[in-house]
Amino acid sequence: MSSMEELLASWNEKFRLHADGAQLPPHHTHCLACGPDNPHGHHLTVNRRGEEVHATHVFDERHVGAPGIAHGGAVATVFDDLFGFLLYLTGGPAVTRKLEVLYDSPVILGTTYDLAARVVRTEGRKLFMEADMKQLGGSRVASASALFLSVDVTHFNQGLPI
Repeated sequence: MSSMEELLASWNEKFRLHADGAQLPPHHTHCLACGPDNPHGHHLTVNRRGEEVHATHVFDERHVGAPGIAHGGAVATVFDDLFGFLLYLTGGPAVTRKLEVLYDSPVILGTTYDLAARVVRTEGRKLFMEADMKQLGGSRVASASALFLSVDVTHFNQGLPI
């Protein structure tokens, strides 16, 4: 079995109900946002809180856009991955169809941010999601909305080598 096939097989265990308060497993060890073994990643750690997922995050020099400020794409990556953790609560894999990020103020490197995401509604295969990023103990600096489409795990076979 290839490493990609092993990864896909492991998802069956991940897409299940996790207890409230549980730390959710990374999507895979080299995921750009949550993979603990990705040297360029964000190493996002996410917990379930009721029907939401929560994380704290500090952007560092690997994520710089303008001096001292996180690159907008790095912020979008964290939001996109946070939405991906909601799939552990909905019971199956899905893919990003649309992601919109609103930046209220600069996301400063070295600052701790609280993030929270939730599914606001579903329509068939469509999952509509929202998230907020707030400075620890402070005001919102960014928010995001997304549309994900539920897919069968075989969708990811497209990434397998021929």
